[in-house]
Amino acid sequence: MDAVDQQIVALLVEDARRSYGDIGRHVSLSAPSVKRRVDALRARGAIEGFTAVLDHGALGQATEALIELFYAPGTLLDEVAERIAHHPEIVEAWSVTGDADAIVRVHTTDNKDLERLIMELQKDGSVVRTRSQVVLSHLVTPRA
Repeated sequence: MDAVDQQIVALLVEDARRSYGDIGRHVSLSAPSVKRRVDALRARGAIEGFTAVLDHGALGQATEALIELFYAPGTLLDEVAERIAHHPEIVEAWSVTGDADAIVRVHTTDNKDLERLIMELQKDGSVVRTRSQVVLSHLVTPRA
C-alpha cells in the first residue's frame, strides 16, 4: 500500500460516504483512478466494507454490556459461533485468552432485557457461567 492508498483509506475512515471525486481532489487523482484504487484495496482485503456508525440509545437500545462467556469443557468454537449468532443483541463477539472462552458485546433495551439475554445464553447448558460489565460511558469512540 503506497502513500496515496494510505491517504485514500484515511479519507474513507473519516467519511465512508465521501465521493471518489472528493477523494480525488484531496489526493490529486481523477475519480476513476480513485475508484480503481479502492476496488484494488477491496479485492486485496485491505478494505473489508463500509458501515454506518449508530447511536444505539437513539434506536431504543439504552444498555450496552460486555459479557464474558465460560463454556462447558469440550465446547468447540464453531459451536460457540453458531449459538451466539441466534441473538441479534450480540453485535460483536471474540474468542479470547484468559479465563473466559469468549466475550460478546451486546446492546439491549434495558438491564432487564440484558438479564433475559444472559439467561437465554445459559439456557442450553453449554454456557456454565457468565461475567458481565455494563458500559457506563464511551471514553474513545470510532470517528463517524
